[in-house]
Amino acid sequence: MYDVESSIGFLMAKSYQRAWALLREEIGVYDLTPPQFGLLSFLWRQDGLTQVELSEQGQIDRSTVGGLIDRLERSGLLERRQHPQDRRSYKIFLTKQGKAMESTLTACAERSVGRFTAGLTENEINELRRMLEILRGDRSIYELPSC
Repeated sequence: MYDVESSIGFLMAKSYQRAWALLREEIGVYDLTPPQFGLLSFLWRQDGLTQVELSEQGQIDRSTVGGLIDRLERSGLLERRQHPQDRRSYKIFLTKQGKAMESTLTACAERSVGRFTAGLTENEINELRRMLEILRGDRSIYELPSC
């Protein structure tokens, strides 16, 4: 009999759910979700990316990124600006408020990761990260299958 509770896929999915819940608990007071935090993180690292670039970096389909940008723009954390070389495209920039949230939200993320990995040593955390990078494989954007 197949033991689903011991399968790698099940364990990874449940671990992901727990990590997501811990981060959501930390950043929820700022009315943000983990995917919104991820998008902000990419912009803290490099402001002024296009929606396509954000989609590629986050490995998220473009329509999902568009919705995240819309919500963060309504929250006053981001703004779209016309791309200087491509009139069909926009660059996404952090607002003053979006930039100011970096240290606070980064501290929230660090606390959630600390809680998530509390039972692991530093070496185990590094090994887990190494293995997850291998399992992550190709860094393409993951679309849902059509069937």
